[in-house]
Amino acid sequence: MKTDTIIRCEGMEALANSLGLVDAERFIMLINREPFDYTKWRANLFQGMTVEEISKRAMEHQKKLKETHENEFYTVATV
Repeated sequence: MKTDTIIRCEGMEALANSLGLVDAERFIMLINREPFDYTKWRANLFQGMTVEEISKRAMEHQKKLKETHENEFYTVATV
């Protein structure tokens, strides 16, 4: 079983890898600032979608993130 510290670190790493560091921090601030029921939100997230639709959206999102991160790296590397 993982410790709370490890879960926090891995969670932050996952958010940063997915959203980028700035948006990951914003996400955490939004969650802390607003009353938010993650379980209820998650239960309705994919309602009415097929597995194929969910998969297609996930792949499109991953492609978009990869392109965004490559552009961020290029911008930083050329400064």
